[in-house]
Amino acid sequence: MNKPMVTGFFDEATNTISYVVADLETKVCAVVDSLLDFDQASGRTKTVSADKMIAFVRAHGLTCEWIIDTHVHADHLTAAPHIQRELGGKTGIGAHISTVQKVFARIFNEGQSFHTDGSQFDHLFQDGEAYKIGSLEARAIHTPGHTPACMSHLIGDALFVGDTIFMPDFGTARCDFPGGDAGTLYDSIQKLFALPDETRVFLCHDYKAPGRSEYVWETTIGAEKQSNIHVKSGTSRDEFIKMRTTRDATLAMPKLILPSVQINMRAGDLPEPEDNGQRYMKIPINAL
Repeated sequence: MNKPMVTGFFDEATNTISYVVADLETKVCAVVDSLLDFDQASGRTKTVSADKMIAFVRAHGLTCEWIIDTHVHADHLTAAPHIQRELGGKTGIGAHISTVQKVFARIFNEGQSFHTDGSQFDHLFQDGEAYKIGSLEARAIHTPGHTPACMSHLIGDALFVGDTIFMPDFGTARCDFPGGDAGTLYDSIQKLFALPDETRVFLCHDYKAPGRSEYVWETTIGAEKQSNIHVKSGTSRDEFIKMRTTRDATLAMPKLILPSVQINMRAGDLPEPEDNGQRYMKIPINAL
C-alpha cells in the first residue's frame, strides 16, 4: 500500500506546517519543510519546533532517511542541520537551487567562499526523479513560479506542494520574488492538476482565509481543481497572470525574508563567525 502516514506540525508564528512522512511498513520516514524558531528582534534561534518533530520520530521508532525542503523559504528558517545531527538522513532540495543562490549571492554580496552550485545540500532533486522512502514510491516534480527552484514531492498518494498552492479558499503563491513568474506558476499548477483527483495535497502554509475559523493544511487535487479561488479548472493562463500580477503588487515583503533566504540558501547553516567569534546576518538596504 503506497499510502504514507503524514503528520503535520503547525507553527502559528509563521503559519508554517512541517511534516513527518512515514512508511509504517519499514519504519522509515522523511521530514519535509522543517522549521527553526527565530526571534528577529533578539536575533535568537531556538529548536523547540524541530525538537517536537524529533521527539515524534523517536517515539514512533522511525528512521529518518530524508530531510527535504521544497524550496528556499522566504518566511521561516529551515531546521535541516539540527534534525540531521539528531536523526541522520540526507538533506535535499530541487536542483535549480543554484539559480536562487546566484541571485541572492549578489544581493547579500557573498564572497567566493559561498558556492552557488547547491553543494551545501546532500542531494539535488531533478525534475521527474524517482526515489524511495522505505517501500514508498516517491517522485520529485519541478514546480517553479513562486521561485525558480520550487519542487513538489509526490510520496505515495501524498503530494507536498510547498508554496505552490494553498487551500482552495486562499488561492496560490505570490510570484514577485526574484526569479518568480506568474505564467510559470500557472504551468506548474497544471502539472499538478494532471495527477489523480484523489491525490492528497499537503500545504506548507495556511493563513485561515476570511470566514474560516480553523487552520487547515490538507486538501485534494480534485478539490483544488473544483474550487481554488485563483486557478480552478477553466481559469485561463492570461486570467491567472493578470490576477496574480495585480495582487502581488499590493503585497509587502514577508517579515523574515532576509534572514530566511540568507540561511536557507546555505541549507540551514548559519554564516561563518567573524574575527570576534560572532555570527552575523546581513540586511541589504533597498535591495528588494
